[in-house]
Amino acid sequence: MGEEDRELPDLTPVLRWKKGQRISQKNQTVFERNCQSEDCAADLQLRGKLLLSSVDEKTPHLALGAVKNISLNISISNLGDDAYDANVSFNVSRELFFINMWQKEEMGISCELLESDFLKCSVGFPFMRSKSKYEFSVIFDTSHLSGEEEILSFIVTAQSGNLERSEALHDNTLTLTVPLVHEVDTSITGIVSPTSFVYGESVDASNFIQLDDQECHFQPVNITLQVYNMGPSTLPGSSVSISFPSRLSPGGAEMFQVQDMVVSQEKGNCSLQRNPTPCIIPQEQENIFHTIFAFFSKSGRKVLDCEKPGSFCLTLHCNLSALPKEESRTINLYMLLNTEILKKDSSSVIQFMARAKVKVEPALRVVEIANGNPEETLVVFEALHNLEPRGYVVGWIIAISLLVGILIFLLLAVLLWKMGFFRRRYKEIIEAEKNRKENEDGWDWVQKNQ
Repeated sequence: MGEEDRELPDLTPVLRWKKGQRISQKNQTVFERNCQSEDCAADLQLRGKLLLSSVDEKTPHLALGAVKNISLNISISNLGDDAYDANVSFNVSRELFFINMWQKEEMGISCELLESDFLKCSVGFPFMRSKSKYEFSVIFDTSHLSGEEEILSFIVTAQSGNLERSEALHDNTLTLTVPLVHEVDTSITGIVSPTSFVYGESVDASNFIQLDDQECHFQPVNITLQVYNMGPSTLPGSSVSISFPSRLSPGGAEMFQVQDMVVSQEKGNCSLQRNPTPCIIPQEQENIFHTIFAFFSKSGRKVLDCEKPGSFCLTLHCNLSALPKEESRTINLYMLLNTEILKKDSSSVIQFMARAKVKVEPALRVVEIANGNPEETLVVFEALHNLEPRGYVVGWIIAISLLVGILIFLLLAVLLWKMGFFRRRYKEIIEAEKNRKENEDGWDWVQKNQ
């Protein structure tokens, strides 16, 4: 390869300077100062308001599940010199989702979600003129809020590339808050099985239950309660109180024994302060006359209600876990009613009125919808006496009836005797009647002879 075929390296410019020779050029740009103040300070001012979708402006809280989105209406003004690179940033909850930015007319505002909880909006790029005002709204989705936080907060900050005096920074930051509550509409219903039953001395014992080594005959009573949440929010927790009369009279024995309390899906628990003695048979010194009197005196209806003054009631408490919108929770109560105590009462019909009420916990930020479904229910069941006496009572009734009949007969006889009914002179009456007939016959003979 010859020397003429060799490639030469690229030429590079070289600024040569020789002493005494001027071969360089200088350029100078002059910027014009256009500021009202000596330091060209901006003065940004923020105003803002929260607006909940589909909710009256007077509503003081955000109902979880009812409000689908929330809008921040922002107004930013610049009272100072032109503000370069002006922007508004939003620090929000990570459970919110940015939907969109809305401006009434195009004003050069653009927003970018830099992080899941940080939104930045550029205002008036490249600068925000002095004495100008911009209004826009940013909309967030609230349907995924869990409600763990008591308050939903928005921290809004305005800043620019300009200097801003310290005394003018107080209105550059804005904090908007709204309380988070669980708004619910709870209701409770109940049924009882059986709604009525028959008891009495002559009722077959196989209709009842006997516990081991106990003489009492028990009637099973099962109450089923259903708690329902119409929403719109999830009910984080609630309690149900159930009360039913347990004594026929203030000083009487307790009739009910609670066997079991079950909450469906094991999403709750129930407690009872005390459970009465299973079997109590009232011991009273009765004779046959008292028994017969009690049988004939059984009449009317006795109503046992815990709302009546002087009533003695047994109360149960159930705590329920979170209940989502449009879901229900069932409580089953299994009890035994001691029929031996019922037999001692003089009523032919005994009506039991059990009441149940669901309560929400205000500490959990739960609010009941006004004029919603009732939170209380009434369950009624009846005990009916068959009004049939025991066999020996029937015998005694017959014997006493015969005895009373004989006594009445004797009494009438004595009264007639006292009135002289048995003292009339029948012999003298008969002889007088005989003499009258003889006289009549003698008179007839004389007339014939004449």
